[in-house]
Amino acid sequence: MSAIPHHVLLAGATGLTGRELLALLLGDGRIVRVLAPTRHALPPQPRLENPVGMISHLLTQLQGPVDTVFCCLGTTIHQAGSREAFRTVDYDLPLLLGRQALAQGASHYLVISALGADPSSRWFYNRTKGELELALQKQGWPRLTILRPSLLLGERRQPRLGELLAAPFSRLLPERWRGIEAATVARAMWRLAEAPGDGLRIVASGELQQWGAAPQAKKSRPEGGP
Repeated sequence: MSAIPHHVLLAGATGLTGRELLALLLGDGRIVRVLAPTRHALPPQPRLENPVGMISHLLTQLQGPVDTVFCCLGTTIHQAGSREAFRTVDYDLPLLLGRQALAQGASHYLVISALGADPSSRWFYNRTKGELELALQKQGWPRLTILRPSLLLGERRQPRLGELLAAPFSRLLPERWRGIEAATVARAMWRLAEAPGDGLRIVASGELQQWGAAPQAKKSRPEGGP
């Protein structure tokens, strides 16, 4: 399957990676509409449709055609306040997004998971991410692309202390574990959306570094890329 996205649904447009991805989408003239529900209004822009309110409520009311859906939702247990609240953002909402997007005709779901995602993990965070991956596969997507980045780097509106402390060290690790810039993940996400293919594709952090390399630094795309 190969299709350039024209009608896009983006969840998490105000987050670290979502902001970068939104700018890429709105900068591509081939896209007819970007549907981006958020809790707080985004600056008006051509081709941007921005329903405002509680995401869980908005997702059930979205209308219009969608061919590609990007999920950049994510939080931490500390920010969410409890395991239950964390699971709502990182598990329940991405599943609801998938069901709604399928109902609107979407054929490709791209979702940010995490390095180490495993439904049998002893760590709650990794276990939740792994359970989400399995649940999305059961939704029956024609194309499902799961991104597993390492530590996301970039300037958040609400800094996370653990990430701030870990970031300098994460840049020194081998590529498969090295921290990855949110802008790199956003570029990789968009390029993967344009790439031909079908079925399930899981892209680990090292491969994301290649897919999302800045244009001036990118010599070639991974084998099988467009």
